[in-house]
Amino acid sequence: MLNFSKRIRTEILSIRKLWIGTTTYKKRTGKVFRDPDRAIRHLAQKGFLIKIAKGIYRYDPKKAHERELQDFTAAQKHLILERDEYKCVRCGKGKADGVELHIDHIKPKDSGGEATLENGQTLCSQHNFMKKNLNQTETGKKMFIRLYELAKSEKNKELMEFCAAILKTYEEYDINGHIEWKR
Repeated sequence: MLNFSKRIRTEILSIRKLWIGTTTYKKRTGKVFRDPDRAIRHLAQKGFLIKIAKGIYRYDPKKAHERELQDFTAAQKHLILERDEYKCVRCGKGKADGVELHIDHIKPKDSGGEATLENGQTLCSQHNFMKKNLNQTETGKKMFIRLYELAKSEKNKELMEFCAAILKTYEEYDINGHIEWKR
C-alpha cells in the first residue's frame, strides 16, 4: 500500500512540473486560462500524457513520442456496425429511430485502447457523449444508482433489491469506491 501511494505522489509531482500556472499563462498570452483540466485531457488524448487514474496523468518523454493513437478504419467501422446490427449496444436504437450512430472505443484511445474489432462498439450519439472517458464500471455503477433511486421513488422493492445486490458487489470488490451510493 505504501508503494502505491508513493507512486501516486510521484505521478502528481510530475504533473505539477508540467503544469503552467494560470498567472504565468496570462503573462505569456494575455488571456485567462479558463479550463486547465480540459487542456490536460487534450494533451493526454494527443498522446503527450499517459493517464494513470481518473484525473492523474504522467509525462514520459519516450512514450509520448512513440505512442500512436489509433482511429478505426472505414472497413473496421463497417464491420462493427454490421456486427452490432446498426444499433446502439446500450439502448438498441438505430438510424431507423432517428439517432446518429458512432463507432466507439470500449477502452478509450487515451487509455491505450487500440482500434480493433474487439475494442469497438456501436453507440448512439447520446450514449457516446454520456460515456466520455468514463470506464465501463463507472458508467454501470452510476446507472444502477440512478435505477435504484427510481425504483425507490416508485416503491418497486423487487427492482430495489436487484440494484442493491449489484451495488453491493461493487462495494465488496472495492470497484469505483469514489462513486457514493446512498441507500
